[in-house]
Amino acid sequence: MIPPQNRSAESARDHQLAQLLGDLLEAQRCGQQVEIEVEAARHADFGEELRQLWAAVQVADVCADSWTTSLAVTTEVIPAPRELPCQFGDYQLLEEIGRGGMGVVYKARQCSLDRTVALKMILRGELASADELSRFRSEAEAAAALNHRNIVPVYEVGQHEGHAYFSMQYIEGDNLAVRMSAGPLPPREAAKIVAGAARALQAAHLHGILHRDIKPSNILVHPEGQPLVTDFGLAKRVTAQQSLTLSGDILGTPSYLAPEQAAGNRGALAPATDVYSLGAVLYQALTGRPPFQAATPLDTIMLVLEQDPLPPRLLNPRADRELEMVALRCLQKPPELRYPTAAALADDLEAYLRGEPISARVGSFAAVLARWFRETHHVSVLENWGLLWMWHAVVLLALCLLTNYMHWIGFDRPEPYLLLWGGGLAVWAPIFWAIRRRAGPVMFVERQVAHVWGGSVIASVGLFAIEWILRLPVLTLSPVLGLINGIVFTVKAGILSGEFYIHAAALFCTAAVMAVLQAYGSDLGISLFGIVSAA
Repeated sequence: MIPPQNRSAESARDHQLAQLLGDLLEAQRCGQQVEIEVEAARHADFGEELRQLWAAVQVADVCADSWTTSLAVTTEVIPAPRELPCQFGDYQLLEEIGRGGMGVVYKARQCSLDRTVALKMILRGELASADELSRFRSEAEAAAALNHRNIVPVYEVGQHEGHAYFSMQYIEGDNLAVRMSAGPLPPREAAKIVAGAARALQAAHLHGILHRDIKPSNILVHPEGQPLVTDFGLAKRVTAQQSLTLSGDILGTPSYLAPEQAAGNRGALAPATDVYSLGAVLYQALTGRPPFQAATPLDTIMLVLEQDPLPPRLLNPRADRELEMVALRCLQKPPELRYPTAAALADDLEAYLRGEPISARVGSFAAVLARWFRETHHVSVLENWGLLWMWHAVVLLALCLLTNYMHWIGFDRPEPYLLLWGGGLAVWAPIFWAIRRRAGPVMFVERQVAHVWGGSVIASVGLFAIEWILRLPVLTLSPVLGLINGIVFTVKAGILSGEFYIHAAALFCTAAVMAVLQAYGSDLGISLFGIVSAA
């Protein structure tokens, strides 16, 4: 049991660390540049913890908007709920039918025209900030500018007693989230609904508007089956000079976010962003759950950034194979591998409904080749590893040149080489890993790459031990170094970027050249390996 005085000291230290971290974050949000290494040196007692927490918070900051919204709702004074029914200008509010982080939607009767409408007003009324009012007006303007059979039409935009509002067509029926609450949808129904939503988004994209928050609850389904897209609260005009969202912020619902959206400022948003979200909706229609779902928003976003979705038929064996292919194409991490437009997605779904072949099955040789050499969604880890791998290449080149020199001057016993390679790499490996960890939390995929790299180091040193056991002359097995490292680059090509296939091919060829040199009595193969690896 921890003594009370120790617990008190530990609590005080945690409080100081939290206060320090909060001050740094506030400075960053005010536009100041924070150098975490400088701050860690200045506060040496908290240095390592501060580095780790800072890196973690930078990742967690992608959830800032949704957390800030919920924080505002719970910490600021919120007007008391209205007693319904009540009069609101020209409208009689009948019942509340929806509520989100920023707005509340009522079923209402427009008295002057004697019609039932859906009326949305900003949740905090006269307490709303300028930013919230701007976003609310942006939603109203975006929706009002669109005229499409699959988009809920806006009737009127106005303000009454300090409350901004707009009225829309009232849609009888449920939203898609309610429909899917009981489980997967029938395949044809799922295809029809998502195709209609895709047509609606194509119309929005042609007007330069991205929705950015496509999810089942934002797709209403008319009793006759017609889908209607609503809630353009996070819509963004892609042609605008300025955005209502600060760089690096992220808006939307984590389970339906495209990776470039989840990464904040790492990727430009485009129509393919909405296509991804439609794919997530289709995935849920096939399986009964979104492609990524975790205990917290941050954990969900990390899955979106790092993992690939399970094939729908693993979760629901009865899921339609054709629609599975459509959904997985939408959910590709690189935007260029998704459907190029929402219209192309709609075309495929409508082809499915007609019983015709879908383009998701078609792939030219050029397209397949392009996929081989593309970067994967994990390529961002190179930001942390690139310089380290360059240093490793220098260390490896030095080992190879020194090995060649030792062999040239007559060292023919394996012990010195085992000491050189085993000792050298044993000292370098922990230094390498410690430098990487200082840059921030190590992602799951980095651990995979590190295991492959560590295995190659062990195998490289092991060659000298194998020569010793088999009583082979020193460097007899050195061409195998090229094969080992070629395998490493092949794995890196699959995980990070297809460009590494070129490096792998170069090392496989180097192994063959090393064998030829050795066959003709030359001992320069090990130096050649070091030079190629370093290059």
